[in-house]
Order: sequence, then C-alpha cells, then structure tokens
Amino acid sequence: MMGSSLAITIADIQPEVFSNPTNTGIVSRETVGAGGASNPSQATSVKSNGSTKNVMDVLDDSTPLARELASETRRREKLLGRKLPRPSETRVLTVSNQKGGVGKTTTTVNLAAGLASAGLNVLVIDIDPQGNASTALGIEHHAEVDSIYDVLIDDLPLSSVVAPCPDVPNLICAPATIHLAGAEIELVSLVAREQRLRRAIDLYAKERAENEEERLDFIFIDCPPSLGLLTVNAFVAAREVLIPIQCEYYALEGLSQLLKNIEMIQKHLNADLVVSTILLTMYDGRTNLAAQVAAEVREHFPHQVLKAVVPRSVRISEAPSYQQTVLTYDPSSSGALSYLEAAAEIAERS
Repeated sequence: MMGSSLAITIADIQPEVFSNPTNTGIVSRETVGAGGASNPSQATSVKSNGSTKNVMDVLDDSTPLARELASETRRREKLLGRKLPRPSETRVLTVSNQKGGVGKTTTTVNLAAGLASAGLNVLVIDIDPQGNASTALGIEHHAEVDSIYDVLIDDLPLSSVVAPCPDVPNLICAPATIHLAGAEIELVSLVAREQRLRRAIDLYAKERAENEEERLDFIFIDCPPSLGLLTVNAFVAAREVLIPIQCEYYALEGLSQLLKNIEMIQKHLNADLVVSTILLTMYDGRTNLAAQVAAEVREHFPHQVLKAVVPRSVRISEAPSYQQTVLTYDPSSSGALSYLEAAAEIAERS
C-alpha cells in the first residue's frame, strides 16, 4: 500500500518541522476543463422568453458539464470582492521540492500574482538557473542582466536587480540568469555562504523602509529541483516552506528526504523554519491514483495541505509561452480559479 510505505518513511521526521495553521474553510473541488467548461464566465446568463436569467437557473445539473459549471460558479462567487488580509510582518516562503516537474515555478508565479492582484506587495526571487519564473512574469533575464546571481556572489543590492512585472501591479521579481548554473560551486568558498540570500533580503527591507516605501507582504523564493547550496540559501532566508506535490506516486518518494533536509536546516541554520503549506498540483479527478495520492497526503499532513487543489490544465501550461501567469493569460480558466483560491487560503492563514 502506498500509505503504509509513506508512513514508514516519514515516521522519524520531527513534528517541529511543521507548523499548525488554522484551516480557512475554503473548499475547492477541482475539475478538468472540457469543451466550454474551462471558461464558465462567458456563459453567466442566457435569454429565456425574452428575459435574462442566470445560467445556473436554467441548466440541468444532471450532466457532468453542468455540475462542473455550477461548482466553478459557486467557487467564483466566494472569491468575488473578497479582501485578503495583510500579514503583520513580511512572510517569506520558499517553494521547494527536489523532484522536477511538480509545479514549483507555476505555483510560485501564480500564487504571487494572485496575492498581488488583491493589492498585496509581493516579491518573487528566482534562484533556479533555468529562470522559468522570470519568463512567466515577463522579466528580462538574459546573460547581460543583473540578477540574483550578482546578489549572491558579488553582494549587489537586491534593489538593483528587482524589476516590476508588466502585467500585475504590486508584483516585482529578482530574475535568474544562466550564470546561476555555476553559483553552487562559487558559493562553496564564500564567507557565510548559507546566509547570503537572507542578508540580502534583510538589507532590502531596511532600504525600502528608509525610502519610505511600503513593506513587502510576501516574498516567494522559487528553488531549483535540487537540494544544493542555492536551495539551502532559500531555506535559511525563509520562515516557511511551501511544497507543491504532484498527484502521482513518484512525487511522494522524495518527500521524506526533503523533510529530513528541512529538519537539518532547522537544527543547524534556521530554527524558525517550518513546513507551513503543501499544495496538491496536476490533479486529474478522472483517475483513482490522483484521488489516492491526495488522500494519503492529507492523512499524513492534515494541517499543512491546502484545501484548494490545482488541476491538470492546458491553460496553465500555455501561459508561460506568452510570458504570463495563468491569471492574466486566461483568468476565467479552472487553473486560474484554483490558484486564486490557494492564494486566498494562504493569506487567511497569516
């Protein structure tokens, strides 16, 4: 059984690795877009006998498509006009999972965009040499651009490299360039190599305060799919870890090693670090496997797993090719709705 193997491998992880946030009651029933269902906002009303009625009043909910549309409409109504609370202090979240392809970058940029679109001040720090978060936010990150590499290696101020996202107000990004590929080796010989990102963030916060700029509400650090020095810097700089987990069995195999690494960071470098959030991604409600993986993760981490679930979505995959998040590329899609729900849930937990 999947559950028994997972339980055995995580049995020795210290409970202090995790936080115990209060669940917010946001319920997300993820669906898989089919036909016109991925864009329900375009069918909010119909004409019947010369009068305009809400589409929910005339649809027969006995069909899967109608039930899907009804569910998404109710979920959107919960978010409509909702004001997200500002945290009492800047929340720094590292988005990490050493397994590739689980949705780390997608989760980072879309959660950041969701929070920023609600009026919160958000910074994304891209420390993945691939620079995918920078691409998705429309930030230049070619080799000639000053980037987070220069911050970590040459002590360049973070304020010198951050750039605003052209599509989302209140969202800024410190881009990554290909130079980061060699940063793991260069960091080895530097003084306080694990603390360099944390120090840069602290100095940037002081600089914003001195310039009478609004403080940041959230900082998201997008990590590479590894557990090297770049990821260690992210763990030391953050107070919280957000782990995206793909709803497939392989995604669970590396989770125990990740938790052990977080435990070591907590013991030796950052006692305040906790796993505060787990987000289930690439969920396909048509398969038993996805439901089983989701159930296993929720059983073992009942307080950390968000109720919002991100579906497999073509729109989510297409958005980066247009240098956008799914929230700006197709805000009416089921993927955008799920990330908005997740962002609201994270904000409510502050």
